Amino acid sequence: MAEEARLTHISASGEAHMVDVADKAETVRVATAAGYVRMRPETLALIRDGNAKKGDVIGTARLAGIMAAKQTANLIPLCHPLMLSKVSVEITEDATLPGLRVQATVKLTGKTGVEMEALTAVSVACLTIYDMAKAADKGMEIGGIALLAKSGGKSGDWTRSQAENKADT
Repeated sequence: MAEEARLTHISASGEAHMVDVADKAETVRVATAAGYVRMRPETLALIRDGNAKKGDVIGTARLAGIMAAKQTANLIPLCHPLMLSKVSVEITEDATLPGLRVQATVKLTGKTGVEMEALTAVSVACLTIYDMAKAADKGMEIGGIALLAKSGGKSGDWTRSQAENKADT
């Protein structure tokens, strides 16, 4: 019989606490998350052509996402500070949205996963895109932020299903 799922950050008495990972094995852990910023086609063209008033939207958002992943423990209560070995943030144009798709992959060798770091990277990259282009388009929409895959650790590998991905766009 499968072990019942439980919230790991809640003690037996119902209080929030940081999970003790001291006895866990170090393994390579990787997580990938994604999201998007939907905007008017003319806003997308403005960003693509490098004409946004605040400068290089995509380059700045990529850097913001990387920086955010490294700061996750300062932003999300009960997250462990981690020594990340890799953070990559890819931002691609999607004319069918229209808008930009953001994907982040985070990796380390350690005792706890990097799902929150990947999700934080995507969230902050999307927020940065919004901030840098809001003068041209206040109606932009941030959405679809989700974990796509994770590997490593006791729970093993997990991949988001195609049906779940389609529901997010």
